[in-house]
Amino acid sequence: MEKKYYRPDKAPRNINPFTDFGFKKLFGEEANKDILLQFLNDILENDVGRIVDLEYSKNEHLGPTEYDRNVVFDIFCRTESGKRIIIEMQKFYQAFFKERSLYYSTFAIQEQAVKGDWDYSLYPVYCISLLDFKLKDENINPDEYLHKVKLLETKSGKVFNDKLNFVYVEIPKFNKNLDELETNVDKWMYLLTRLEYLERLPVTLQSKIFDKVMGIAELLKLEKTDRKAYEESLKKHRDLKNAMDSQKKIGFEEGIKKTAVRLFKKKMDVQFISEVTGLSEDELQELFRKEGLV
Repeated sequence: MEKKYYRPDKAPRNINPFTDFGFKKLFGEEANKDILLQFLNDILENDVGRIVDLEYSKNEHLGPTEYDRNVVFDIFCRTESGKRIIIEMQKFYQAFFKERSLYYSTFAIQEQAVKGDWDYSLYPVYCISLLDFKLKDENINPDEYLHKVKLLETKSGKVFNDKLNFVYVEIPKFNKNLDELETNVDKWMYLLTRLEYLERLPVTLQSKIFDKVMGIAELLKLEKTDRKAYEESLKKHRDLKNAMDSQKKIGFEEGIKKTAVRLFKKKMDVQFISEVTGLSEDELQELFRKEGLV
């Protein structure tokens, strides 16, 4: 049985880390770089040497469409040794998600090109995807929530090229209780999936970094401007989630139309609605006219 989110019968105490605001507040700010460093060192353990420093880079490649900008939250950084790391939070299932992940990760390779004479030497790229849905892939272990993908030589099973690496974390599959946590990644997942309602750190999770996460996440400590930004981010998060959940519960075709109408009423952009539902903008305009919305 899935135990994806912990929601007791009381008001949230902390920010939701799966909103755009929450994700970037914890992992995307210079002042909190030590949190991201610890997270990366834990999730990339045994894959790279210890990362001691990194710099954030503005990345305009991962979210070129309205759909991406609403459901994909990304951070792009470089380590002190030159490794490129993309960390993204992907909210909703996409039929060709693996292909999308591969496509966008190549930008971090292409941007390393040097004008003039160049020997094609590259720094490794790591694409870490936190997925708020399950991958539909028969080639992965259905009982595991963490998957690491590399370019292998099929006969030997050895790494053929270490320049392109993927880490997929299927959040809905994480179902461990406190006494079942085995790895540092398990501890991160337990904290993140329960953070919104967590009052204090369990003894098992007590550490300097997790203490800092709790301090940053506390709603009462947010400044007024941050609180407003968070509320707006949370509202969008809930609107999108409710719309997509509705599409699953009712008939597919009818669900798509209801999703489109609901998003339009929430004043979402028509291009974005088109990319979410698969309906063309002309079809959407006709639907909205029938519904008396335009």
